[in-house]
Amino acid sequence: MWQTNRGRWLGIMVLWGALAACGGGSEGGGAGSGGSDDDGGSSTATSLAVRGVDVSTLTAVEAAGGQFQDANGTAVEPMAFMAAQGVNLVRLRLWVDPKSAGGQAYGGGDLDLDKVTALAKRVKAAGMDFMLDLHYSDFWTDPGKQFKPKAWADLDSDALVAQVQSYSQAVVKHLIDNGVHPEYIQVGNEINSGLLWPDGKNWGDNTGGFDTLAALLKAGVAGIQQAESDGGVTTPAKIILHLAEGGNNSSFRWWFDAITARAVPFDIIGVSFYPYWHGSLADLQTNLNDMVSRYGKPVMVVETAYGFTTDNGDSLGNNFGPDEATAGGYPATEAGQLAFLTDLRAVIAAVPNEQGLGLVYWEPAWLPVDGVSWASDAGMDYIETSGGIGNAWENQGLFDFNGDALAGWAAFAETLQ
Repeated sequence: MWQTNRGRWLGIMVLWGALAACGGGSEGGGAGSGGSDDDGGSSTATSLAVRGVDVSTLTAVEAAGGQFQDANGTAVEPMAFMAAQGVNLVRLRLWVDPKSAGGQAYGGGDLDLDKVTALAKRVKAAGMDFMLDLHYSDFWTDPGKQFKPKAWADLDSDALVAQVQSYSQAVVKHLIDNGVHPEYIQVGNEINSGLLWPDGKNWGDNTGGFDTLAALLKAGVAGIQQAESDGGVTTPAKIILHLAEGGNNSSFRWWFDAITARAVPFDIIGVSFYPYWHGSLADLQTNLNDMVSRYGKPVMVVETAYGFTTDNGDSLGNNFGPDEATAGGYPATEAGQLAFLTDLRAVIAAVPNEQGLGLVYWEPAWLPVDGVSWASDAGMDYIETSGGIGNAWENQGLFDFNGDALAGWAAFAETLQ
């Protein structure tokens, strides 16, 4: 998740809705407020198998001087602290080559394979599972942008399919060799509009459509499975296909109908759900229940977050402000953040037959420290956008601007009242 050039991104969302309607999908819930009053919170006890976080910027934050404390002000090692709160999975994104031809880092944590491997070793040492998020790009991908890695830019579709397979195999082999085989692997990140544009874009003129997208996804899975077979892995990673717009059932039906018709193998339907962008919790419940019923696969919310304040911790404006708090339906306070997560847990736990696996909170430890920007100038050039330097996410962390733990960590207990 990273919201840049938001007008363009929202325009694409409108187009998805039109495409889905043309495809005969059911009517999905529209964007709306969350399902809680100001007091918030569900009184129903919920237990989730997966209680995860994405801390892909953690190494960069620590290197820039970021420090973390528990609620009593005592310094903590963040991985151990999160595990002690009940977190049992860490998701890490991977970019192919997140620096310019001249060697300037793109920002956003600069997650190349070496950095991911080092973080994954900390994850495993803390006793948590590891989810790998393959972006198949050199920088941020989402429904509004899926840029090819620089080294792959001139490949035609057939060569691109082969490259995806060999790259996926090499990445997983490296992780196995380093003792950090992932328990879960996302083949692509928020791929509503496909990946590796234009070849793998699944709508529009002069694109490869769903056929090429399906071939690319199959290649990624094949590369993962070959590395696991060669490496003697006895418990293969669960393969996740991940879409944004978690409350938009018609869009999900349109996409997964096309993918399942082309026999793309996968294990879990991954969902991004930010209640101020993606509809109400009722919309999410409808979609999750329908995905399980329609495709026979479990579901997981692999990205979510909510603000604990509308204040700003640095010079860059934030993605979450008063308008988002109104749209999300929960107050922008510690209590409101915890209430949202409590209600979200209840929605996931209510998916029939325990097929709602859990949630992953996006970037709870991204503190507003100097030098850890969402993008450098070179990174913005790569994704063809512009903007300020800094962190637009810090008011949605689960640590405050000084690194002190917030009440929201209570949402990661194995069973939550």
